[in-house]
Amino acid sequence: MLRFTVNGTEVALHDVPPGESLLTALRERCGLRGTKNACEQGECGSCLVALDGRTACSCLVPAHQVHGHEVTTIEGLSPDNGELDTVQQAFLDCGAVQCGFCTPGLVVAVHDLLAHHPDPTTEQTREALAGNLCRCTGYHGIFDAVALAAQRRKDVPR
Repeated sequence: MLRFTVNGTEVALHDVPPGESLLTALRERCGLRGTKNACEQGECGSCLVALDGRTACSCLVPAHQVHGHEVTTIEGLSPDNGELDTVQQAFLDCGAVQCGFCTPGLVVAVHDLLAHHPDPTTEQTREALAGNLCRCTGYHGIFDAVALAAQRRKDVPR
């Protein structure tokens, strides 16, 4: 049996084959479809999750390696009240969302970036998002969204 925590909830999965990826386990066994399946080679970032607080391409992580660990998906980043968090809202406000396929991985990456660099430079943003491919937006809206989310987080007392 595979036991781990997903978005704050402990899950137990039975009969997980040895070669099954975390991505497949999240989507097919946990019903968390926000994490996207695109390249299955760790090249595009659409499957990005936080694993024990660090970003990881879930398509490359064998599900059995997360036993006893904590995983946060795009679904776990929104407040419990159903509203969007500051990063998600900034993406909408800046037009950083078009087809939406890359958005979950980008939002996870931006959360990680802002956790380590609350006021990131353009170079830090570029480096943090280098593993995320977007074929629709041209990245300008995404970079604007990062700056807006950082500003909004500074404006809200914690």
